[in-house]
Amino acid sequence: MKIAVLIARILLGLVFLVFGLNDFFHFIPNQPIPGDAGVFANILYTHGWMTFHGILYTIAGILLLIGRYVPVALVILGPILVNILMFHLTLIPGAAGVSPGLVCTLLELFLIWAYWPAFAGIFTPSGLRV
Repeated sequence: MKIAVLIARILLGLVFLVFGLNDFFHFIPNQPIPGDAGVFANILYTHGWMTFHGILYTIAGILLLIGRYVPVALVILGPILVNILMFHLTLIPGAAGVSPGLVCTLLELFLIWAYWPAFAGIFTPSGLRV
């Protein structure tokens, strides 16, 4: 079990570290995005939202790779993964390219399950762990 958690943590950390650094160094060429998704992505790039996302991707990726504050990294990546999935499911025709987001979401859910004691207090009515 420890090996599966380590592999999932490293894979998810590498994905977000690489794509986070790509927002700053542009070493992966971007393909044009068709339709409304392209307009939306262009607005995000123009107004600096993708720089902010790049910072969050990089921080979460580093935290996952070094194995410290993993629950914090998972909390950072939760809403990001929801946005990635919703972007691909609603704005890209035919839901093309949703597979990487789905794989990352499954890795995230597995890691949340593995680190469940760190999240248990969130799901109690009073917020206090007993």
